Amino acid sequence: MRSLPQMTSQSDEAERRERFRLVYEENYAPILGYALRRTRADEAQDVVAETFLVAWRRLDDVPAHEARLWLYGTARRVLANRARAERRRGRLASRLREHSVDVHVDVHAGGAVAAAFARLRPDERELLSLVAWEGLKTEEIACVLGCSANAVRIRLHRARRKLARELEEDGALSGTQLPSPGRAA
Repeated sequence: MRSLPQMTSQSDEAERRERFRLVYEENYAPILGYALRRTRADEAQDVVAETFLVAWRRLDDVPAHEARLWLYGTARRVLANRARAERRRGRLASRLREHSVDVHVDVHAGGAVAAAFARLRPDERELLSLVAWEGLKTEEIACVLGCSANAVRIRLHRARRKLARELEEDGALSGTQLPSPGRAA
């Protein structure tokens, strides 16, 4: 008796896969064309992938006779979400340039700050990002990281010192003073 429900669920799963395969095959090219007309070619593939991922997850919501229209609507929302995310990244990058680390970079240094930042350990980059991009205070960072505020102050102090050393090695630091470890933003 136990094997009967399994067979039913297996056949349901097979039917679900077959339905998705048909929706995918019938609509891939039109959805790709839709995405290509609205974004760069390298992003269009990602938009299509996200669209069909949503379709797989919500296959029961995809109308049988209007799947393409449903997929266009989904692709439209995926594009809108990506555009919002891009604007948000732009604002964060702007905030980082304005407020991140109080460092005076030589004009010829170019991407020295980004390069120095990239050489930090991931946990150091995350800590400095929480300060610069998210604008969090020490106590808030402690909550995010699940440690004490004192541990955050110590780690932040070390990360800032290491970033300053990296910038000095690049010759990008000139008479600078990094924000004090007790100050999160």
